[in-house]
Amino acid sequence: MHNKTLVAVAVGLGLTTLSACGSSDTASSPDSKTVTLVSHNSWAVSKKVLKDFEKQSGYKVRVLEDGDAGQAVNKAILTKDNPQGDVFFGVDNTLLSRALDNGLFQPYTAKGLDKVGAAYQLDKDKHRVTPVDYGDICVNYDKAYFSEHKLTPPRSFADLAKPQYKNLLVTENAATSSPGLGFLLGSAATFGDHGWQDYWKKLKANGVKVVDGWDQAYYQEFSGSSEGKKAGGDRPLVVSYASSPPAEVIYAKKRPSTAPTGVATGTCFRQIEFAGLLGNARNPEGAKAFIDFLVSREFQEDMPLNMFVYPVLRGAEVPAEFTEYGPAAKDPGTMAPGKIAANRDQWVKSWTSLVLK
Repeated sequence: MHNKTLVAVAVGLGLTTLSACGSSDTASSPDSKTVTLVSHNSWAVSKKVLKDFEKQSGYKVRVLEDGDAGQAVNKAILTKDNPQGDVFFGVDNTLLSRALDNGLFQPYTAKGLDKVGAAYQLDKDKHRVTPVDYGDICVNYDKAYFSEHKLTPPRSFADLAKPQYKNLLVTENAATSSPGLGFLLGSAATFGDHGWQDYWKKLKANGVKVVDGWDQAYYQEFSGSSEGKKAGGDRPLVVSYASSPPAEVIYAKKRPSTAPTGVATGTCFRQIEFAGLLGNARNPEGAKAFIDFLVSREFQEDMPLNMFVYPVLRGAEVPAEFTEYGPAAKDPGTMAPGKIAANRDQWVKSWTSLVLK
């Protein structure tokens, strides 16, 4: 999704976010007691929860983080004949067809899948991927900026193109970033197959800024994030997540009574993330055990405050901070996987020539 956990702080809180270490020879050596997870760089889990899995299953977990979700998926496709690991986590509904069409995964029906909401099971006939979490890509706004300027924050896609919001929005590149792509798809869901291009012409004329990925947009350009303030970020609108405001509250040095950032609820696009058993995995049994773990109650209830996403397991408890500061969008934009598959690459190409040139 993502890149949305405040990773430096998260590590300090005892969450596990391991990066690749050792040579490529080490990465490729088979070890029946090690299961290697390939993910984007927002993977995080509490140490205790991971240790519970390792103790119960007998497998050690090794994590290879590979940049933004888009980069990670592309690299996994390029290395699919000799994969870097056994399980891939972090392919979402915006990129799912690319992974499936390229034969990235082998089928596996996870234990406990019957307790996962049907709306999240986008490959339910073939079980090549297992849903793990969901969240909403939405424009976030800096409350202090809008209060100081006596300006009403935008509520919808259409609002963002209005003159009062000129030069205020930063978004991610739809060709390289998962939230950037989600925002493009959200605009297409709102304005239609042809109308979205006119909309982006208006956004460009209104001074939208495009950067490569979420880290840069949120931590450097966005005036509402604690890191953005330190970096001198001057954009009070950013494409991020509905769950970003709780993160700002939870990781604040002194917890504020209200979140310093808000969500433009009419700009949200629903994102679902999946895990899959990589084709040619060296430890398929370990991979299967790990996928079962990802949909277990222990992991699903641990996940929200680590990766700032919502659980897909029915009945899994959601932290109070989510309910209070970052509830999921009531009516997010969605798009059928087949429609994304049919249009995504051409839309990204058109978007690139329209917005970046």
